[in-house]
Amino acid sequence: ESDAGDYTCVCGDEQSTASLAVHALPVLFKEELKNEEVQEGASVTLSCELTKEAPVQWKIGLKVLKASDKYQMRQSGSTAELVIRDLEVKDA
Repeated sequence: ESDAGDYTCVCGDEQSTASLAVHALPVLFKEELKNEEVQEGASVTLSCELTKEAPVQWKIGLKVLKASDKYQMRQSGSTAELVIRDLEVKDA
């Protein structure tokens, strides 16, 4: 999208200008989350990969998760990870 704009070709006193519009592709899941079964007290890492880098939000049900001692969110390029520590039965 940052390449959009007016481009001009100049030759002496003559010039030709054209506008370039760049339409962004939608962000899709390249690799989706996978179901996990983990023992109580352990930690788990949930990860997914997008088709391009974009901000993500992690939720359990309708509740938006925030970084804490229990939840750690990491994102490197198009890969997003959620680490859940000290799992309890209620975390299912």
